[in-house]
Amino acid sequence: MQPKRQKHSSAEQLQQLPRSVVAWAGHYQAGDKVAAHSHPRAQLLYAVQGVMQVHTPGSVWTIPSHRALWLPPGVEHDLFMMSDVQMRTLYIDAAVAQTLGQECRAVTVSALLKELILALLQEPAEYPQPGRGEHLAALILSEIQGAACQTMHLPWPQDRRLQRVCQWLLDSVGTSHSIDQLAAMAGASSRTLMRLFSKETGLSYRQWLRQLQLAEAVLRLQRGEPVARIAAALGYRSPSAFTAMFKRSFALSPQLYAQRTMLLPTMQSSVAS
Repeated sequence: MQPKRQKHSSAEQLQQLPRSVVAWAGHYQAGDKVAAHSHPRAQLLYAVQGVMQVHTPGSVWTIPSHRALWLPPGVEHDLFMMSDVQMRTLYIDAAVAQTLGQECRAVTVSALLKELILALLQEPAEYPQPGRGEHLAALILSEIQGAACQTMHLPWPQDRRLQRVCQWLLDSVGTSHSIDQLAAMAGASSRTLMRLFSKETGLSYRQWLRQLQLAEAVLRLQRGEPVARIAAALGYRSPSAFTAMFKRSFALSPQLYAQRTMLLPTMQSSVAS
């Protein structure tokens, strides 16, 4: 069901409403970009359909439809739509948001939280208080507070040499490359590059690359791509080798992960470091 048109349809206007939680709906096409910006309110960046890539200071996040990204007030972020996206997002008053965390984090969107967001969109933007909208807002805050955290983000370096390498890896997932080739791209020695990965991201090169591959795999599973095609796209010699890597990280096969994330959005996952 499509949400009813609210009186205040602009995300900017919603920031000014005297309500603890307000909801906004929008649609983006694959390839759309939203330039770097921030909000005076916290945001639960969520889409009921589609996959987004979000850049925040120090991280790159892949957010499919069963996850959301918690952004504290004032955090600059930009978005890239990796598919058509049906946005159903929340803006939370800065004072209220203090109890929900001061760090960006990806969270599981439970079936209840999804329905609460959609229900709030059926209310007037400036819903009556007391009333149904106020009750929905209180339940939403409780669900966000208890939402399971995910670890599907890439730590992003500050060093410009390593940024060039990481951006190239991000843009060419599955392309074969040696550490010596990457070092030459960075204008540094192989030893220096390996040291930079650890210092700048807290992960080794292999760990960082695995996080990238897992994020890409989740995106492709969300699109319904077969495991053999995903394995080939990520540069694995066989589907079984890819499946083994995936199971070490999620304790589930790619096929079972896809089934459960489609049917049970409350499923938790943990990416091994």
